[in-house]
Amino acid sequence: MKPDTACIHAFKHQEPTGGIAAPIHLASTYRHNIGDSIDSTNFVYSRIQNPTRETAEKTIAALEGGVEGYAFSTGMAAIATVMELFEAGDHIIATKDLYGGAIRLFRMVLEKRGLQFDFLDTGDISALKAALRPNTKGIYLETPTNPMMDITDIVAVKASIPDDILIIVDNTFLTPYFLNPLALGADIVIHSGTKYLGGHSDTTAGFAIIKDIGLNEKLRKLHVSIGACLSPFDSYLILRGIKTLAVRMDKAQENALTLAKWLRNHPKVTKVLYPGLPDHKGHEIMKKQARGFGAMISFETDTLETANNILRHTKLISYAESLGCVNSLITIPATCTHEDLPEEERLARGITDQLLRFSVGIENVHDLIEDLQQAMN
Repeated sequence: MKPDTACIHAFKHQEPTGGIAAPIHLASTYRHNIGDSIDSTNFVYSRIQNPTRETAEKTIAALEGGVEGYAFSTGMAAIATVMELFEAGDHIIATKDLYGGAIRLFRMVLEKRGLQFDFLDTGDISALKAALRPNTKGIYLETPTNPMMDITDIVAVKASIPDDILIIVDNTFLTPYFLNPLALGADIVIHSGTKYLGGHSDTTAGFAIIKDIGLNEKLRKLHVSIGACLSPFDSYLILRGIKTLAVRMDKAQENALTLAKWLRNHPKVTKVLYPGLPDHKGHEIMKKQARGFGAMISFETDTLETANNILRHTKLISYAESLGCVNSLITIPATCTHEDLPEEERLARGITDQLLRFSVGIENVHDLIEDLQQAMN
C-alpha cells in the first residue's frame, strides 16, 4: 500500500453499524459481562483504553510500521512518558538543536531525577561515537531539527552504537508520510499530533510508537499510570486529520520549496534553511532516508527591523507558535519556542534574534509571496 493510500486505509475500524468514520465513544467506564464467571470486555476504563483512542493509536502505528502506538494529550506528554523508560544514572545523547520544550523537560525535570544528558550534533557520527559512555542508554533525535533544520542519518547512528541503546526519533516535522524512522533502525517514534497529524489547529495530541513488542508492556503501564491519555474527541479529530495528511503534506511541501527559493533571492534575507534546497548540507541524506523534505523553513533576515516587520505586518501568515496546520504560521524562536535557552547558548546554536521559523501552509503560494513582500517593504 502506498503512503497516500495508507493515510486513509492503514487501519480499518470495524464499526458494527457500517459507519465509515470511527465514532466518538465518550463512556468513561464499561460494563463487565457476567455469566458463570466474570468475563471482562476489551474495555474497562477510558484512561486504560477507549475505542476511539484505540483506533487512532492503531492507525498511527500502522503508518509508522510499529507494533503498538500510544496516544497522549500532548506531544510533551508523549516525550515525558517515554523518558520514564530510563532510570537514574542513565546517560542520553540528544540532538543539540532541539525543540525548546524538550530541552526544558530534560534539564528542569529529568536531570533533577538523575538522568544525564549530552547535547551534540548527532549528524556528526564521529562526535556521537566519542560521546558514548558505559551508561549511555538512549539517543534522542530530531531530523530535521527545530529550528535549524539539521539532518541526522538514522541508519548511520544505528550502525555506530550498541544494540541495547534505544534510538528515539521525534518525527513531527516529516510525519510518517515522508519518513519512517522505525524502518531505519529507530526503536521509538514520537509525534506531536497537534501539528501535521491533526493539521487544523483545533486539537493537541501526542503519540509514541514502538518497533519491538519487548517495550510494549512497560510503556503500556507508564501510559496508564501517568494518565496523560488522549481524549475521545481529540482522537476523532486526529483520525479525521490523518485522512488528508498526504494531500496537505504534498501541497505544503510544494509551497515550501517555491518559498525557499524566493526567500534565498530576496535582498533582505541573509540565510535560508530548508532541506529541500540542493545546497543544504543534509539534502543528500534526506533524499536517501525520506520520501520528502517537509514544509518547515527557517530563515534569517538582514536586520531585526525586517524580522519585526514580517511578524507585525503579514496579513495571511499568522505570527503564532505551533506548526503543521493548513494555514501558514511564522514565529521567532529566540523569544518563543527557545526563550528559556541562555542567550550565549542560543546564539551558539545559530538562533539569532533575526531567525524566523516558517510553517508553510497550503494557501496559494503566490499569495504567500505577496504577503511576505508587502510586509518586508
